Amino acid sequence: MEGAEAYGFSGAMSGAFLLSCLLFAAVSRRQRGPYMDEVFHVPQAQAYCQGRFLQWDPMITTLPGLYLLSVGVVKPAAWLLGWTGSVVCSVGMLRFINLLFSAGNFYLLYLLLFKIHQKNKAVSGFQRILSALTLAAFPTLYFFTFLYYTDPGSVFFTLFSYLMCLYGNHKTSALLGFCGFMFRQTNIVWTVFCAGNVVAEKLSEAWKIELQKKKDEKISSRKGSFSDLTRILQFLVKYLLSPKNLVTLTALTWPYIILVSLFFVFVFINGGIVVGDRSSHEACLHFPQLFYFLSFTVFFSFPHLLTPTKIRKFMLSLKKHPVQYSLVTVISLFLIWKFTYVHKYLLADNRHYTFYVWRKVFQRHELVKYLLVPFYLFAGWSFADTLKSKSIFWILMYFVCLLAVTIPQKLLEFRYFILPFLIYRLNIPFLSLYRQLLELAFYILVNAVTFYLFLNRTFQWENSDEVQRFMW
Repeated sequence: MEGAEAYGFSGAMSGAFLLSCLLFAAVSRRQRGPYMDEVFHVPQAQAYCQGRFLQWDPMITTLPGLYLLSVGVVKPAAWLLGWTGSVVCSVGMLRFINLLFSAGNFYLLYLLLFKIHQKNKAVSGFQRILSALTLAAFPTLYFFTFLYYTDPGSVFFTLFSYLMCLYGNHKTSALLGFCGFMFRQTNIVWTVFCAGNVVAEKLSEAWKIELQKKKDEKISSRKGSFSDLTRILQFLVKYLLSPKNLVTLTALTWPYIILVSLFFVFVFINGGIVVGDRSSHEACLHFPQLFYFLSFTVFFSFPHLLTPTKIRKFMLSLKKHPVQYSLVTVISLFLIWKFTYVHKYLLADNRHYTFYVWRKVFQRHELVKYLLVPFYLFAGWSFADTLKSKSIFWILMYFVCLLAVTIPQKLLEFRYFILPFLIYRLNIPFLSLYRQLLELAFYILVNAVTFYLFLNRTFQWENSDEVQRFMW
């Protein structure tokens, strides 16, 4: 990081943290007590603060990473500063942990952007800082900075693990992946993603050698034709069936293999991936979750995905490959017909945005979910098109992880899309400065509306005296 860029980054991070502190104070004044899932998280952390580590709320479905780390931070801070009584592990103190995670995420996002795009000399330091600031303000993640939820910590350890993987520190990466797993079990998928990065790199190197052997044949790892894809899949199978290659890959990825093996041991002993309340978190094949994620991504990345140029290219692609798109359309319609699930929480809890998205869009008519298929096709094509700078093996690996982390979820919950979105957004090319500023302005607008509704547009349920607030 050069001098000017270092000063610029320090100023941006300091300014963002100061603004977050002011917003944190506003949220803490308006909502002093635990809200929503904090009703479970806060008492559990406070029990740990009091040394009652065997106490566990059966309604909590994640492992105790957040509570253990909170105690590890708050207790020494209280001892050093002489805090006693109720201030130690109070709601405000516990929420402040996530404010620290938010600052850490800002820094990690910047480092990841720097590492991933280091070969692109056209990207300026200002663009990197602006992009990191934008992703740090990503609305679905940024909102939970101010509540005691697992999301900021989960993102922090996963991004940190990814960064260490890119630098080749795989033992450290796996250890950080374990920390991420302790915050949310599904983060094991991103441990597989880190291992997949190593495998994809080796496959790309071997594929280039394969291409050099066949210079007379026009083969490209980035073409989209069916014949090229068939060749690549044949090469993939051949490479992975070689004992020598498997030994090499195992030697490179053994820290991740150990962690994934421990995960399967945990699942076997626990009887499933969820701890605590499993009745509301049953796994299923919810294929439309992929369509919801693509729509979510188009909404939050419209300067990248929803452009006149993209639309024209998509229309040309439709004309060029009508049979392939017709087949994908039929498959999509079938998946929506047979595998659409509606979780009871989605229909019952009017505090979440997803409740209104489902009611205002999908419940308008039975045919709406099918009529959205053309948009899903465009979203999927545009999504894949922005990743064409990556190798085909990286893309395959990412999509496998994307499917693994979205499809088993029965509940439509935007928080589940945070990590796959950030990984995607980190790896696509930089936009022009104008479009970057447009993206940041859009995130600021969405955040402003969200916090205004949360703080000022409260309401009450008929059967409860508690104040209810709108949120993600």
